[in-house]
Amino acid sequence: MIRTRIPTRPTCLACVMLAAVVACGGTSPPPQPGEMRGVPPDLRGRRVILLPVQQMAGVAGDVDAELAFTLKDLGRGIDWIVEEEIAEVLARSPGVDTQTRRLPVGDFLYAEVRRIGDPLYGHLRRMAALMDADAILIPIAASFEPNAAVDGSLPRVRLTMTLIEPRTGRVVWFGVEEGGDFPPGDPRALASAVEEMARTLLWYVGE
Repeated sequence: MIRTRIPTRPTCLACVMLAAVVACGGTSPPPQPGEMRGVPPDLRGRRVILLPVQQMAGVAGDVDAELAFTLKDLGRGIDWIVEEEIAEVLARSPGVDTQTRRLPVGDFLYAEVRRIGDPLYGHLRRMAALMDADAILIPIAASFEPNAAVDGSLPRVRLTMTLIEPRTGRVVWFGVEEGGDFPPGDPRALASAVEEMARTLLWYVGE
């Protein structure tokens, strides 16, 4: 007589968890320059929180300041909310449990994230409610990377960013961009990457 083996409870639970991962897109190779998921919306007339860079690797210069300057310059119709403004409001609201740095955003670097969960969702939802914001732009990572397209070329600054709808946790847009080939420490390396990212996010500027 052939006996059918019934999976134990832990095994069944593991199957359910695996199915959930597959349904959400599962893990994928690290995102590459030019990769984009979703279309950046027209943000004019909206209040958008610009958070500081969450993960930094080998990039010279003030990435946060460069992003804030360029995005404000190109996105003049957007009400940008920067970290300093959030810090001032948080200082007057000690009971609000949220933060602008060291957020758990690592999943974006190895998986396709369509909707965020806690604890990240909780932080962003509370922050958006506090600042009356419509969207949150997160610079996930800034890194100095070799140029894989051309052997022997100079490395480039790579920026990875995402735009979140904080009320639902939906990932509206995700993108990766690189700047031009410049020696380490050259300020043009960072500036070119920020400008490339800003043009991608604010695609409608100049229309």
